[in-house]
Amino acid sequence: MTSYAYEPKTDRAHESISSLSADNDLGHEQEQGSYNVGPAPDGGLQAWTQVAMAHLTIFSTWGWVTSYGVFQEYYRTSLGLDPSAISWIGSVQIFLLFFLGTFSGRALDAGLFRPVYLAGTCFQLLGVFSMSAATNYWQLFLSQGLCIGIAGGLQFCPVMSLISTYFVKKRSFAIGFVTIGSCTGGVVFPIVVQQLLPRIGFPWTIRVCGFLMLFTNILTNLVYRTRLPPRKTGPLVEWSSFKELPYVLYCAGMFFNFWGLYFAFFYVGSYGRNIIGMSYHDSVELLLTMVAIGFIWRLLPNYFADRMGAVNVMLPFSLLCGIMMFAWIGVHSKASLFVFAAIYGSGSAGLQSMFPAGLSSLTTDMKKAGVRMGMGFTIVSFACLTGPPLAGALISNNNGNYLPAQLWGGASFVLGASLLVGARTAKVGLHLRQKV
Repeated sequence: MTSYAYEPKTDRAHESISSLSADNDLGHEQEQGSYNVGPAPDGGLQAWTQVAMAHLTIFSTWGWVTSYGVFQEYYRTSLGLDPSAISWIGSVQIFLLFFLGTFSGRALDAGLFRPVYLAGTCFQLLGVFSMSAATNYWQLFLSQGLCIGIAGGLQFCPVMSLISTYFVKKRSFAIGFVTIGSCTGGVVFPIVVQQLLPRIGFPWTIRVCGFLMLFTNILTNLVYRTRLPPRKTGPLVEWSSFKELPYVLYCAGMFFNFWGLYFAFFYVGSYGRNIIGMSYHDSVELLLTMVAIGFIWRLLPNYFADRMGAVNVMLPFSLLCGIMMFAWIGVHSKASLFVFAAIYGSGSAGLQSMFPAGLSSLTTDMKKAGVRMGMGFTIVSFACLTGPPLAGALISNNNGNYLPAQLWGGASFVLGASLLVGARTAKVGLHLRQKV
């Protein structure tokens, strides 16, 4: 349990609290009767231990979601469904993971981190082990899409908000290390599926993945510690945030960025098999290439973001994704598709890892970090819900032609980048060297 230092209610103590509240860069605290937690440690054993645990949480949530493309072909051949229907399973996972952020993020502020996270653990284990027994579409939708999606929504946002309370100057770097968990899981889970599916079948392959999730959840539930005392009162939605033009433009920009983001993750393997004629093994290697490149590009941008500003660093990655989506139109060979996967994976990794850091950089009162981050996650959840199925529908309605979907994805990224420029301009004007 987290302990808080006792400080008598003297005038000197009140002056100390007021001074700390006036300068967010010196730390974040909250007065709860006679408690003062002091500045964020910005390092130390407990802070970095929380980062390590958050890495494991992202491993078993986003890592699993990122691996969804490895199931695309198996579901198509075993269930006989069109790509758009299959995409709904993966997109519902991402939608719930983000959408529930409004509620689970507020839970951190209210001091309910532990019960909410434990509920997410139960949903995740129930989902993955029931998925191992699924034999038709509706069972997979309920277990993999709905149940595991709810689990991610209950775990992801509170964890990201928790890490934000431990760091100030190194916050972006810490968040970047946490988000590498999606690369770790995005490599481990596809390799497990690729190697075990032909040998032991679908049910036991999924159970092996479930045992990995069981291990990470036991460890994280034992080690997580909250730092700030609860803020019992406060709205579920901080409506005043929508009066801040930089926050509104940022969330709108990230909506369009995430609208097209997962199209390539879900369909690059299918493109390789159906358009270029790659084998299933090679298509999995393609997905691994796209995910593994993120080990570098989820950490390095966050390191510079602490010095240059999260939004400043994010902009080039948004533009890169748009350029590569249009470049995908000209990819007609195995080698060039691997090049596309590596470059697009770099851009998307930087964009995804910087999204929470950008929300934190636009939040001055860290007592509201959970609710504001949750609001941002909920906004982009609708983009994640509709994006991949829309891409699948565009492909199906054009007899397997990927061109309309590629044009839509590229345009989505360009619009997203333009709105991020607007958010930056609304915050600091046209001062190009200003940290944002």
